[in-house]
Parts: sequence; structure tokens; C-alpha cells
Amino acid sequence: MSELTTVARPYAKAAFDYAVEQNAIENWQTMLVFAAEVSKNETIKQLIKSTANKDEVVKIFIGVCEDQLDQCGQNLIKLMAENNRLNILPDVAALFSELKNEYEKTVEVTVTSAVELSEKQQDSLVQSLEKRLAKKVKLNCRVDEAVVGGLLIKAGDTVIDSTIRGKLERLNTALQS
Repeated sequence: MSELTTVARPYAKAAFDYAVEQNAIENWQTMLVFAAEVSKNETIKQLIKSTANKDEVVKIFIGVCEDQLDQCGQNLIKLMAENNRLNILPDVAALFSELKNEYEKTVEVTVTSAVELSEKQQDSLVQSLEKRLAKKVKLNCRVDEAVVGGLLIKAGDTVIDSTIRGKLERLNTALQS
């Protein structure tokens, strides 16, 4: 995965820089996410892996995407096809999203709880996290009954585990040492 990320980074960075220059970040993200989903299709994967003519691969790929790609998006697809890189489109889209979040000083936070959080709880959590992380927070809430109680918060590399299960595991580890 890290090798693919290394290969995908220049494409994502170039697309992001161009999107910023054209004031079209949202449009580019939409195009890249759509193209990444197309590249995950089994038929398209086989086409990309085949030794088919690159021009034919580009024609089919762009045909599937239809109006979802503007001329610049189509040019990126052509360039990636010439370099046999269409298979890394999902990585390019993911890296583009990271660059977008960094640019906008936002962070996506996944919160897992045993029960669904109310609007008031979510708002309070967003305010606390924005203060702690010094970034705008996009909250993604999940319910997992295995959590039992408390919250498991993941923001990039930061993990805040205040679940009962996590506390019990830390207590168990401390007692065994």
C-alpha cells in the first residue's frame, strides 16, 4: 500500500495544485472519487490489467465516466493510462481528500459509541474537538454495541479511547505488569 501511495502522491498533488489554482477543489474531488469508483469495478479492473491498446482503455474509461469528468479530468485519466497508473485512482482520490482537508484546516473524526448520540451531544463534541485539534471537525458517528459505554474517537493518527472496554483493558494490562 505504501508503494502505491508513493506512486499516487504526485498525481494527487498535481491535481490538487491545479484545483486550487482554478478554484475548483470540490469539482476535482467529485471527479476523482467518481473515477476511483469506476476503477474499482471488476470489468474495468480487468480492462486496466489487460494488454489492450491504451487509447482503447482511455476511450472506454472516459466513456463510462461520461459527463462526470471535465476536459482536465479526462486529461488526467489519459496521462495515468499512458503511465499504466489507472489502478491507483483510489489512492489518488484518498490523497487528494487529505490535501483538501489540510488546505481547509478540517479533519474527519469518527466517533464510535454504544448508543446514537443526540444532536446536542454531537455539537458539544464537535466544539470540544475543534478546540483540542485546532481544526474544523467533520463528525462521522457510528454505533457499536460492543463499546458498552463511553466513546472511541479517531481523528487521523489520534485515537481517544474513553470506552469502558478500553479502560478495562488498560486496567488489566496495569494489573498484569
